[in-house]
Amino acid sequence: MSNIGRLLDIESIRLDESVDDWRAAITCAGGLLERQGAISDEYTRAMIAGVEENGPYIVVAPGFAFAHARPSEAVHRTAMSWVRLAHPVEFGHASNDPVTLVVALSAKDQKEHLQAMRQLATLLASPGTRTTLDRAATPEEVLALLTEDAPASRPGAAATGSASSSTAEAAPAAPAEPAPAVTEAATEPATEPATESRNKILTVCGNGLGTSLFLKNTLEQVLDRWGWSPYLTVEATDTISARGKAKEADVILTSGEIARALGDVGVPVKVIENFTSTTELDAAMRELYDV
Repeated sequence: MSNIGRLLDIESIRLDESVDDWRAAITCAGGLLERQGAISDEYTRAMIAGVEENGPYIVVAPGFAFAHARPSEAVHRTAMSWVRLAHPVEFGHASNDPVTLVVALSAKDQKEHLQAMRQLATLLASPGTRTTLDRAATPEEVLALLTEDAPASRPGAAATGSASSSTAEAAPAAPAEPAPAVTEAATEPATEPATESRNKILTVCGNGLGTSLFLKNTLEQVLDRWGWSPYLTVEATDTISARGKAKEADVILTSGEIARALGDVGVPVKVIENFTSTTELDAAMRELYDV
């Protein structure tokens, strides 16, 4: 069984649910975890509060929201739920609204869910896989698509997920030279731009265990394709930790909402709209590293 299959079961998948707004969508996804005994209702409230406090940073790709909160006593076990909405709802994201798919994660700690997140991010990076999931008729079909041939480790290219899926984003040509110096090109220019590589990139979200892992996985796919993985370390972290770790890194990659919350941290902060797009990450890296 894949790592996704260990965290997501049939009873935690709902298709074509009708909800009035984004709060109801998260409540629905959280309710599935509550009924499975994975969380208490306090965790569902925390997922909603995270969006209220930080904005719609959990909308990591067009039509897709990844709801989660920090590990706490409200989490009884690590688990996932999957809610496909009957009608799209607005979360307030400038480019990725409206949302038709909400996946919720309850994480008992910082590590238990890592492989499942890597697999899920890789699968959703394939437009064909996402389309097939959107058309799935039953929860059993969704689970089969997610767990059949799910990649278990960092791939060199995104997986197709199923025989009916189309090919994932085409890999752009890799740059000829490894790891040059980072440039100042970023959403918010640093006060003291880095001139030499520190060999680290931070991906940042509110909690450091959900959306930042999606971004980390996609970036690592790009680095693998380029042959840069031996030269650069990618670390997923939360907003509080990112402020302290920023000067150890070349650049921070994150959402617009988290970028505004971080402010000036002394290194470039680059906003990524689609956390599952290798094309967008490839372009961002070429800009940041001047290749």
